[in-house]
Amino acid sequence: MTESGRVLSIQSHTVHGYVGNKCAVFPLQLHGFEVDPINSVQFSNHTGYKSWRGEVLQGEQLWALVQGLHENELLEGYTHVLTGYIGSVSFLETVLRSVELLKRVNPHIAFFCDPVMGDHGKLYVPEALVAIYAEKVVPIAAVLTPNQFEAEMLTGSEITSLKAASDACKDLHSRGPHTVIIISLT
Repeated sequence: MTESGRVLSIQSHTVHGYVGNKCAVFPLQLHGFEVDPINSVQFSNHTGYKSWRGEVLQGEQLWALVQGLHENELLEGYTHVLTGYIGSVSFLETVLRSVELLKRVNPHIAFFCDPVMGDHGKLYVPEALVAIYAEKVVPIAAVLTPNQFEAEMLTGSEITSLKAASDACKDLHSRGPHTVIIISLT
């Protein structure tokens, strides 16, 4: 393990464009982290385009990968888990199960969650994921980085000013994460 740590990065992969694991792995490596990526989806391009093609992984596929790591005692070295775009309910539920297992293996592991759900008033993911993020993911995340739309979805509050953004951060912070950063405001 490097001095910086070892990251399990569970995010999207796109053929075209730089989102998810495609843009997370290299910068983390430049900062001295070892990074093991698991792709939550494999798409032609990100879902902000008018169309996309590809596959959405399901929970049983993630669990098989996590179990393979566990059986070979490879979970022990993780210091961070990072999540981004997740395209199915079963996958997000299995992320929660995986984080629980990782915390049993290393109680000090830091869970960084970018709850990628949409932007500019449009969901990119199934609507059922919103409640899972709000009720189950937010309370166990150490760091949460929603955009304005995602923060609004998680809090149920409209963000129309810097004060409203600050209030949303305080609301999310009170639910569990020690750090909440709204990464963009429109």
